[in-house]
Amino acid sequence: MSARPVIGIICCARDVDGVPAQTVLSRYITTTMRHADAAAVLVPGLPELMSAEEVAPLLDGLLLTGSTSNIDPKHYGDPIEEPPGPFDPGRDTMVLALIQAMLDRSKPIFGICRGFQELNVAFGGTLRRDMAEHPALLAHHAPPEMVFPAMYEHVHEVDLTPDGVLAGAMGKHRITVNSVHYQGIDRLGEGLKVEARASDGVVEAFSTVRNGAPVLAVQWHPEWRTAENPDSQAFFSLMGRLLRGEELAVP
Repeated sequence: MSARPVIGIICCARDVDGVPAQTVLSRYITTTMRHADAAAVLVPGLPELMSAEEVAPLLDGLLLTGSTSNIDPKHYGDPIEEPPGPFDPGRDTMVLALIQAMLDRSKPIFGICRGFQELNVAFGGTLRRDMAEHPALLAHHAPPEMVFPAMYEHVHEVDLTPDGVLAGAMGKHRITVNSVHYQGIDRLGEGLKVEARASDGVVEAFSTVRNGAPVLAVQWHPEWRTAENPDSQAFFSLMGRLLRGEELAVP
């Protein structure tokens, strides 16, 4: 049996029964290992103890997961006073350094939800924080009275870019996705190609190739009940092919 590619999965700082912990929800790990057919290692967001330059050479790819925390607006030049948290400064620092370290080594990077937003910021983009309440937008988050896991039943359709890699992988131009984000893209990062938009025009997925490194990210959660969703399975299958060296053709 040949060795599978090894993907790093970023951890988040969480409080577990009053004790600090570095955590990843199991569904990110098991879904990636099963549907991308990859081995996985967890990467703690502890930049004061470990550098991105130490970690990147050990990985074949990187997955930036969703999280309950937000990116500190200072990373995209927003001077807002008392920005809405919670924040995870260790993850912010580690992820931004890891993105650059992986790109320098031409290694693929994937993003889901917060990871999608992190990649946009790393490419010079900005975020907005009104995705659940702006009158001109769809409600991109479930109503506040809904709790986990019912919030993942809050869905809407997205249109896939006809010549995009996601449309090619899924064999269709429109899919239904879950929508549980308060923040989203304001200005798209430099060189990022839109892969999907919601009906209100909000960017829901993008891709690019930088220094030979494929980058692919989505705002929704394909790791949620993936076994029941062929489109989500197609996303992770594409991840696996990119981890194995398939080229990401981005016009």
